[in-house]
Amino acid sequence: MIKFTGTLMDLFLPWALAYMIDTVIPANGRREILLWGVFMLVCSVLAVTFNILANRMAARVAGDAIYVIRNDLFEKVMFLPDMQADGLTRPSLISRLTTDTYHVHQMLGRIQRLGVRAPILLTGGIVMTLLLDPVLAGILLGTLPLLTIVVIAVSKRSIPLYARLQESLDRFVRLVREDIAGIRVIKALSREDYERKRFGEINREVTERERRAAITAAITSPAMNILLNLGMVAVIVAGAIRVNAGLSQVGKILAFMSYFTIILNALLSISRMFVAVSKAAASAERIVRVLETEDEREWERAETDRDQGADGETEIPHIAFEGVSFSYNKIGDNLTDISFSLKHGETLGIIGSTGSGKSTVVNLLMRFYDVDQGRICLDGKDVRTIKLSDLRKRFGAVFQNDVLFAGDIYENVSLGRGIGKEQVKEALEHARAEEFVEEKGGIWEKLDIRGANLSGGQKQRLLIARALAGEPEILVLDDSSSALDYRTEGELRRELRENFADTTCIVVAQRISSVMGADHILVLEEGREAGYGTHAELMERCEVYREIERSQMGF
Repeated sequence: MIKFTGTLMDLFLPWALAYMIDTVIPANGRREILLWGVFMLVCSVLAVTFNILANRMAARVAGDAIYVIRNDLFEKVMFLPDMQADGLTRPSLISRLTTDTYHVHQMLGRIQRLGVRAPILLTGGIVMTLLLDPVLAGILLGTLPLLTIVVIAVSKRSIPLYARLQESLDRFVRLVREDIAGIRVIKALSREDYERKRFGEINREVTERERRAAITAAITSPAMNILLNLGMVAVIVAGAIRVNAGLSQVGKILAFMSYFTIILNALLSISRMFVAVSKAAASAERIVRVLETEDEREWERAETDRDQGADGETEIPHIAFEGVSFSYNKIGDNLTDISFSLKHGETLGIIGSTGSGKSTVVNLLMRFYDVDQGRICLDGKDVRTIKLSDLRKRFGAVFQNDVLFAGDIYENVSLGRGIGKEQVKEALEHARAEEFVEEKGGIWEKLDIRGANLSGGQKQRLLIARALAGEPEILVLDDSSSALDYRTEGELRRELRENFADTTCIVVAQRISSVMGADHILVLEEGREAGYGTHAELMERCEVYREIERSQMGF
């Protein structure tokens, strides 16, 4: 309503000017001239005031709307299954949360500012010209169908171009992210020229697609200018003839030119709005695709206690894999027919060559992915029947390439779980990290992003402390001691045995020394079980395990 009123004030001004020139001034009425001058001043002040208020409100509404959209999108990303996130790709998700939401924000603001004002100016300008001089207005209206054709044709071409541009930007973000994260490796291997070449190729692709989209969208304004200017020339010529013939007045022609300018600016605003809408439409489609993706919360089914263990069992295992098979690409299995069970407090070591499926076991257990065949049970219940938040609260986990955040040591260990200072210090002690933490200034010492001011071993000990601080029922250590020396690793294993005897542990490792003391050891080879048992049993009957032992122990 505010925008509508401010726009009407703009439309009154040329009409008032025409009336003054054609009627008030020839009558030489000073009082009337003064009154009409005051009227025009009031209209101008109201137009400026209302338009400023409306634009401020539009900015606030657009900001509030995009705040909600970003929150919903971020929440969705947090609950995306790993399979879906892998398909969308992490860089693309980052782009959707940043660039795409920015385009939608720009569109929302522009629609509110111009989407109300421009159509009113266009419609009102046409109505006022018809009232002033229907003949001249007919000349102007003759250009509108041509303008409409231009806008529709450009929009049909520009929206797909902006969609392809966003796809290129996803790849651009991915490459930049990889190169910045791996810059030391690039320098160490003297691959700067190679990476510059890769960056140049994707940069050229983005630039070319951006150029094509911009050129296509840029056709609108010049085409509209040409058509409207031709129409204006026709109006001026026709107007001069009509004034000379006594069929029109000078004030009406001046007002008509003002309305013509208003209509021209309104159409140019609409054309710019179509460019913003084209970008936003491509971005909105990408955002909606994420929001409509099934997330982990929708996995949770209302199934209840149908999983109570096999008949005749006197004790239900704490963890049980029963004939589990799984494939990431749904073509070839990454795990095939894996079965094992653990009692409360037992430790399972998982070992095998790179790519044998060790981490996949952990991913399935914590339900980052769902099994294709078989089932996984905790205390006799299929993990698919357990609420995800309840399931994962039972775990403390350290993954490969795990992350430390910018913040102090306390925040990185507690991680917003309401864990007290003393509990954090105790976890650091169990993880054999208290000594270097004190040397660095205590638990309030700030860490750089990804723990860049720590050594590899120090990072791993902080990550282990984070896993232990929540006093987990199940502890998962996925290649979490690879940067530790043998003495520190031995001390850590002793701490776990002495202080976490009731905690079921799953240790994924490359080093045989990390798993040889486990109650059970699972040997994987190409996603299949190559052996299962204790260290002594595997040394006796598993050739794959013996080969690993010989290669690492040197005999």
